[in-house]
Amino acid sequence: MTTKTFLHVGCGPQRKEGTTRGFITGDWKELRLDIDENVQPDIVGTMTDMSRVEDESVDAIFSSHNIEHLYPHEVPVATAEFMRVLKPDGFAVITCPDLRSVCALVAQNKLVDMAYMSPAGPIAPIDILYGLRSAMANGNLYMAHRCGFTEDVLSGTLYGAGFSIVATVCRPEAFDLWALASKSARSQDEMRALCAVHFVR
Repeated sequence: MTTKTFLHVGCGPQRKEGTTRGFITGDWKELRLDIDENVQPDIVGTMTDMSRVEDESVDAIFSSHNIEHLYPHEVPVATAEFMRVLKPDGFAVITCPDLRSVCALVAQNKLVDMAYMSPAGPIAPIDILYGLRSAMANGNLYMAHRCGFTEDVLSGTLYGAGFSIVATVCRPEAFDLWALASKSARSQDEMRALCAVHFVR
């Protein structure tokens, strides 16, 4: 079987093992792209300028918790770049915070109360909305959040970018959204099979 390549966009320090069950198999080769040279990506670049990645050169994209770092007007630029670098039968797996579940806590006056414990320490709604305060306090302003999504908005954004079919799942208990967007048309069975191995680590 020919090895496929997935572009790990905004990888940070994560490697292939921190992506999805589908990507960690031997069938997939990881190509890491990040704006921060310190995380030693294969390609230094941004979601809005992936010019070092050739047109229709990758089979899939994995983008975990970085689309919210863009300004709203940059999101269509980034999704256009995703479409450009994906092969005709490629797909993208995108995760980001779910503003609906986060704002439910804010409405309960819990903006700075702990929502959950992460490897980086306690996470409050303010961190999910605006970026991890501890990282930014240490000078990593790449962690700032500049936009956000609900499930319907994320799905509509991806359809608006030209993806043929999009599947999404919202996990209120984890305050996140997952989307799998296919560049080409796929059957419901094909989408279910992809989601089964690429939704949630």
